[in-house]
Parts: sequence; structure tokens; C-alpha cells
Amino acid sequence: MKRETRRQLREYAYYASIGMSMALSIFIGLFIGIYLDNRFDTHPYLKFVFLALGIAAGFRNLGLAIKKSRKF
Repeated sequence: MKRETRRQLREYAYYASIGMSMALSIFIGLFIGIYLDNRFDTHPYLKFVFLALGIAAGFRNLGLAIKKSRKF
């Protein structure tokens, strides 16, 4: 396989993983919030707080990916 083709495939794989990274950070934040709400009986406050943190983490990952893609 040519060097340029391998480089393009590596970039495509990286870009495909960005969506998974964003979704996982949101769901992890949501599930931590649900768990803590059930544990401390604070329905639904911690769920929304950790959901917002998960969304922020997802957009942070997206920003880092954009920053890295500019180096390619």
C-alpha cells in the first residue's frame, strides 16, 4: 500500500472516532449523574449537571480534534 493511502486511511479512522468520543463523553456524564442522583436522592439536579459536563467534554474533544487536524 502506498504511503499516501495509509496516511489517508489513518486520518479517516481518526475522524470516524471523533463522533464516538463525543457520544461516549456525553453518555458517561449522564450515567454518572443518574448514579449519583440515585445514591444521594437529589433527582434530577446532578443528572443535569453531569450531562452538561459531558457535553462540555465532548465539545472539548471536538476542539482538540480540529486543532490536531490543522497539523495534518
